Parts: sequence; structure tokens; C-alpha cells
Amino acid sequence: MAEEEFPNTTHEGFNVTLHTTLVVTTKLVLPTPAKPILPVQTGEQAQQEEQSSGMTIFFSLLVLAICIILVHLLIRYRLHFLPESVAVVSLGILMGAVIKIIEFKKLANWKEEEMFRPNMFFLLLLPPIIFESGYSLHKGNFFQNIGSITLFAVFGTAISAFVVGGGIYFLGQADVISKLNMTDSFAFGSLISAVDPVATIAIFNALHVDPVLNMLVFGESILNDAVSIVLTNTAEGLTRKNVSDVSGWQTFLQALGYFLKMFFGSAALGTLTGLISALVLKHIDLRKTPSLEFGMMIIFAYLPYGLAEGISLSGIMAILFSGIVMSHYTHHNLSPVTQILMQQTLRTVAFLCETCVFAFLGLSIFSFPHKFEISFVIWCIVLVLFGRAVNIFPLSYLLNFFRDHKITPKMMFIMWFSGLRGAIPYALSLHLDLEPMEKRQLIGTTTIIIVLFTILLLGGSTMPLIRLMDIEDAKARRRSKKDVNLSKTEKMGNTIESEHLSELTEEEYEAHYIKRQDLKGFLWLDAKYLNPFFTRRLTQEDLHHGRIQMKTLTNKWYEEVRQGPSGSEDDEQELL
Repeated sequence: MAEEEFPNTTHEGFNVTLHTTLVVTTKLVLPTPAKPILPVQTGEQAQQEEQSSGMTIFFSLLVLAICIILVHLLIRYRLHFLPESVAVVSLGILMGAVIKIIEFKKLANWKEEEMFRPNMFFLLLLPPIIFESGYSLHKGNFFQNIGSITLFAVFGTAISAFVVGGGIYFLGQADVISKLNMTDSFAFGSLISAVDPVATIAIFNALHVDPVLNMLVFGESILNDAVSIVLTNTAEGLTRKNVSDVSGWQTFLQALGYFLKMFFGSAALGTLTGLISALVLKHIDLRKTPSLEFGMMIIFAYLPYGLAEGISLSGIMAILFSGIVMSHYTHHNLSPVTQILMQQTLRTVAFLCETCVFAFLGLSIFSFPHKFEISFVIWCIVLVLFGRAVNIFPLSYLLNFFRDHKITPKMMFIMWFSGLRGAIPYALSLHLDLEPMEKRQLIGTTTIIIVLFTILLLGGSTMPLIRLMDIEDAKARRRSKKDVNLSKTEKMGNTIESEHLSELTEEEYEAHYIKRQDLKGFLWLDAKYLNPFFTRRLTQEDLHHGRIQMKTLTNKWYEEVRQGPSGSEDDEQELL
């Protein structure tokens, strides 16, 4: 009996084991349901989203159109003393007030349309602005001052961020202002350290100030934007991580490692992309088909941003360095037609993006819920000015030990005074993920006030300060005030930068650069090896073909203008 039960027990045990094995195997084999990559909206929800997006696009284009009309009126009535950025911000404030009155009267509700979306800024508006800034750095001695510019932009911005962030943190601990933790304080200090001296650069160009001062301020502001964004992302990364059980020294090392990875990784990616574009357009000759050549340039312009963001690097830093490299090498492999197309297209797109951001900056005064704290605002302004001073003056004195062209005390003061805040601090403040909501509103409101304070007050008083300090060029000093033109748009529309057009043959390049004895350091390396490797030297035949192409296009354009319905002999004489 026992012998009969044993096999039955064994058989039952075998069945249980087999059943369990099959169940486990079945569970392992069954595939997990795939999650959708993006949420898919259908039916009425998709239609509502499409209508909302359409109204947002319409509202943005309407604001841009009104701003363009304003800039046109400034140029037409020769109101050249007023920088366009100041005028657009003022118009945005006025439009925001009008919309608020309309909503109060319940005539319409544009709350969603007038809200500035940070993702739109970082994906659509900021990349063209940064790329155009890097692409326009050929207009001066950028590489001669690369060491000074890098020191101000990287170390100076970090100093300013630590001064402002540390000051806010310790003032909060002393119950002088609202309390912020260390990472939030550093995030705010980083974002508010991004300078945007648009009005100041316009004044510099109008008064023909020292070109070294112009390049130091312009170059620092371009690199500073990217550094400020990376520092802010670093602080946000620390906020998302649980660093409560980590010592302060370990937290600092983590932040430093993250910053170095973002900065040098993104810069290397952008530089590599720019060099690849130069080699591609050097060996694949698209000069006879400018449309294809121009399309390839547009692709390479945005390519590093998408790649960098996709691999968790800084797309802004990548696209900046890509623009610098493409301006220095790739641009000279293009046909003259594409060179002019790139200049004008980038200028136009950057102008539209900057105008849109400044207009929404003015609108934001009425479109966002605010939390205003007078002590927080005043102390932040004091810390911002003090952090800028700690940045500029010590580093300038340090650099003067190594510079042939010294940075004078007057130049230092103008550099400190020109540290205006603009679009990037405003957008970064909206992008911060802070809790509770009151903290986010406090930082957003304070940022808007600081931006308006620096643009309207500091930017508006830069010209009289330059005249008072007698830092303008002697020729500009003899001009009357009526001749001073602060319109960036009018200057861009009336000039083609011929110095950025490739006109040197192989022999001319060798005579101009390689045989020069005053080149040293990177300039010598670039002229001797890098530039010949990455750029195409024109032959006499190429130069002749390019001039014929430009002449043909000019004649064709003139014929179309002359044959137009409004053409007349007087118009033709005016054109000639």
C-alpha cells in the first residue's frame, strides 16, 4: 500500500513541479505590453489641443507683427536714440495692460495664449539666437581675446553665481529675506548671472568705442549665456537628487563634475560638428546649387542642439561652439550667394526670436501670478551688482599682467555697468521646478523686476555715461547727437559684411597669413595648419565664377524691380 502511494505521490509532485515550471516559463515568455513613446490624443481632445496651439501661434505672430511695425516707425521717424529692445519691452508692457483690461471687462480671454512657454523658448527661440551670435563672432578680434573672454565668461559667471546664490542663502538664514535652500539659491544665482547687453552693444557700435572693449563685452555675453544655462542645469540636477545624506564637499565635487561634463562635452560636440560640416562642404562641392548648399548649412546649424539634448548635454553650449567653428571654417567653403543668404537669414530669424522674447517679457508683468517682496528684490539687485563687480574688477587686474592691450579702469567700469539682464534669466526662471508655488512665483517676479531694472535704467543711461567718461572714439565725439543710431535692424539691413565673404585665392591667403611674422599661439596654428585643412582655397576660376554668379543675380533682381508695376525712371535713377 505504501509502495502504491509512493509512485502516486511522486507523480503528483512531478505534475506540480511541471505545472509550476510551465507557469514560470509562460510568465517569462509573455512580452510586456509596450508603452507609447508619446501620449497620443485623439478625437475631441486632439481637436481642442490643435485649436489651442493654433491660437497660440496666431497670438505670437500678431505680437511679432506689431513689434515689427514699431521698429519700422522707430527707423522711419529716426528715433535712433531709443534701443529697439527697450522699445519692444515697453510695447509688451502696454499690450499686457490692454489685454488685462479686456479680460477684466470679460470681452475675451487670452490667458493661455499670452502665457510664455519655456519649452518654446528653449526649443525654437533660443537656438537661432545663440547660433547667430556665435556665427557673427568673425566681426572682431575674438580669437585674439579668447583667453580674456573665456575667463570672464566661465570663471566670472561662476563667481557671480556663487556671490548672488550665497548671499541669498545666508540672508535667508538670517531672516532678512525669504528663506531658500542652498540648491535653490545657487540656481537663482546662476540664472540671474546671464548677461544680455543688447542695448549696450548697440551704443558701443554707434559711438565706435574701443574695439577691444566692444569684443570683451560682446564675447563674454555670448559665452556667458551658455555657461549660465549649464550652471542652472547643474543646480537643478542637484535639486532632483537626494543630497541630504551627502556632505557639502561631496555635493560640491558632484556639481563640479556635472558642470565640467556638460561644459567640455557640449563644447567638444559642437566643435566636432562644426569641423565635420567644414570637411563635408569642402569635399562635396555644392556651390553650383546654392539651394542645396544652404539647406545643408541649416541642417548642420541645428544638428548639434538636437544631438546634445538627446544625450543629456547642453544643446545651447553645443550650438554656440558649432556656430563659432562654422563661421571660421565652413562659411569660407560656401559660394558667395550662400554666404550672403546665411548672413541675412540668421540675422532675420535671430531678430524675430529676440523680438518675440522681449515682447513676452513685457507681457509677463500682467500674464503671470506674482509674489512681490520688496526686501528680496532690493537685496537681489544689490547682490547682482556686487557679484558683477567681484567678477569684472579682480579678473581685469589679473588679466592685465598678461595682456599687451590693457583693460583700463574706465573700460572695467563700463564692463561692470553693461551687465544687463535679458531673455535668458527670464526664461530660466520659468523653467525652474520649485516647490511650493509661492517660491517659484517669488523668483519669477524678482527676475522680471531685475531684468526690467537693468534694461530700462542701466541700458538707458549707458550712452550719457560713455560720453561723460569720454570713452568714445574721437570721430564719434565730433558727431551731433542726431547722428547717433542705435537701430540694430537698420544697420543689419543696410550692410553686407564683405569681410566675411571668401575672396582670397591660395596665393593671396599665403601672402596675407602664413608668411606673417606677428602671428603666435592659436592664430599661427590656425593659419598654418587648421585653416588650410578645413577650408577650400579659391582658384582664379572659382573667384571669377562667383563674381559672375553674383552679377547675374543682381542684374536679374534689377530687371524684376525695373519691370514692376510701380517702376519709373525716377526710381531707376534712385537705384543707380
